[in-house]
Amino acid sequence: MNSAKPLPSGFTRLRQLVQSRRQPSERCELCNLKLAKNHDHLVEIHRRNILCCCEACAILFTGHVGSDSDVSYRRVPRRFAELTNFQLSDAQWDDLRVPINVVFFYDSTPQQKVVAVYPSPAGATESSLTLQAWDSIATDNPIVEDMQPDVEALLVNRLDRDGDFQYYLVPIDRCYELVGMMRTHWHGLSGGTEVWREINAFFSRLRIASAPFAKESSRA
Repeated sequence: MNSAKPLPSGFTRLRQLVQSRRQPSERCELCNLKLAKNHDHLVEIHRRNILCCCEACAILFTGHVGSDSDVSYRRVPRRFAELTNFQLSDAQWDDLRVPINVVFFYDSTPQQKVVAVYPSPAGATESSLTLQAWDSIATDNPIVEDMQPDVEALLVNRLDRDGDFQYYLVPIDRCYELVGMMRTHWHGLSGGTEVWREINAFFSRLRIASAPFAKESSRA
């Protein structure tokens, strides 16, 4: 028989306080200021690192777009848009040769091209993307030309078997959040039920957070 007794409420609160103090607070990776839960991020462009930062530091790197060779960091924007009229045929998708039905595309300043990346149990994996394949998608969907280099991405979700495919313009840190989620929760050969539950929940939250963006296709 278990003879353990519950701690008095005062001791319980003390234990919770001690445990919370053991967990280090997130701090700005540039100035070391303590950060709120919802804080800004920077992309370290050439190393493709995501850095947590305070608003004051983030402002220093706001508006750096284009191909400035001397820019090391760019502020990640907070624009979310679901592209409700996005056009991507099965043939175009097959041309991408992505082994999983989730992928994101972003314009890489160091590589001077758009790259395709998909989440995998090993982390972010870059897929071969021909210029012709991307040009075909961009021609049908001019909205992708509005992506800010290095910090915004086109996120494609074609997991639904009934064809409820989703296309989003999102901050690139959310894409790497998805990558980390898959790497953390993947088990066995198929991933297991937990990882797919987490991925479905991620896209449900993303749909709620995103403003619908409908634009006519350039197709005749």
